[in-house]
Amino acid sequence: MPIVDRNKLTLKRELGLWEVTLAGIGIILGAGIYVLVGKAAGVTGNTVWLSFLFGALVAAFTGLSYAELSTLFPKAGAEYVYTQHAFGRKVAFLIGWAIILSGIFVAATVSIGFAGYFAGLFGGSTLITAGALLLVVTAINWYGIKQSARLGALFTLIEGAGLILIIFIGLPHLGSVDYLQMTHGLGGVLSAGALIFFAFLGFEEIVRLSEETKNPNRTIPRALIISIVITTILYVLVALVAVSVVNAETLATSSSPLADVASVALGPEAFFILSVIALFSTANTVLLEIMATSRIMYGMAEFKSLPRAFGRLSRSRRTPTIALALLFVASAVTIAVTDIHLAAEVSDFFLFMTFLIINGVAIALRYKMPGAKRRFKMPLNIGRFPVLALLGVIATLLLLVSLNSTIVFYGFLAMIVGALLYGCMKYGRIIQ
Repeated sequence: MPIVDRNKLTLKRELGLWEVTLAGIGIILGAGIYVLVGKAAGVTGNTVWLSFLFGALVAAFTGLSYAELSTLFPKAGAEYVYTQHAFGRKVAFLIGWAIILSGIFVAATVSIGFAGYFAGLFGGSTLITAGALLLVVTAINWYGIKQSARLGALFTLIEGAGLILIIFIGLPHLGSVDYLQMTHGLGGVLSAGALIFFAFLGFEEIVRLSEETKNPNRTIPRALIISIVITTILYVLVALVAVSVVNAETLATSSSPLADVASVALGPEAFFILSVIALFSTANTVLLEIMATSRIMYGMAEFKSLPRAFGRLSRSRRTPTIALALLFVASAVTIAVTDIHLAAEVSDFFLFMTFLIINGVAIALRYKMPGAKRRFKMPLNIGRFPVLALLGVIATLLLLVSLNSTIVFYGFLAMIVGALLYGCMKYGRIIQ
């Protein structure tokens, strides 16, 4: 696997609007909707569809900040680059560190989810199956961005087909319940919306494909917005039919609510079909998560905030080989030695910290770089001030304080480790 210096090669610009959009949809859909619709229904009842709209609104605040920043700096380093221009290299490194850890934890967590579905259908060791999935998707990512994106697009279409199947089989049941009946009032709708926000995570990873996208200043913002809109429509329709086929109380106690919806409407065979689709969904999330995380590592190395090795590309494939290899090893170790539920919750902390900073960056750069050309500019501004970015800050703070105190402790501990690592690498002149 020959490797050359990153200065002699660049990432390939091979992705168009449909490929980036499907990658975004694939990451967002993930496996969250297959579980969260039941948990949210238990909190708010038949108005769970309103909670999905609220979750989408919260995601849109930060998504629009990302869309604007992506046109200022269309780089693979994405969040690192944005933050560096606003708050300097130290804060930027910590955000990059948080994103890398989040990527590792998400890949490990979802790999275990894949292995659970696989074991339920075909048997086998959970750890071995999860490790095998990580190895396969890492190899695919190394082989090429176009191949990875197109496979991800295929898996996304399969994921979407599963949700469309749920919508289709539930259509005859629409109108059977009162969709404005709030089990716990408006507070329940908002609480369920905070929970459902997790089902929208992944939209932010689209911006890390900027250096491999044709005309990124136009394509990335469009793909980001289209991804959020399409997933919101799918989620709302799924929520409506779910409570129409199975009552909210039953959904709340189910570990596989959508498979239960399919079973009630079509029989036990549908449970098998939904489980197979879940395999594609979880595999796709790992594939695209590894892809996006390796790109921010590449971008940070390009800006000399990680060792240069992480910015080196395979001569034959022009993909970040060492970054991909490290992600595979770290994710595999996480599977073996970490409590997966804890890993999943800590990754949420890292994402919320990132969103908090990114919305702050969008505000700061309006004043620090007022004359910079923004191909996309978020709406609702008071002079230079972006109101939606402020709403993104407020919404993210609310999500942060809703996390368990133990998770917050581990999250801040990891950030302290990142700060110490930055200091050591800086002192040792490993980075600039």
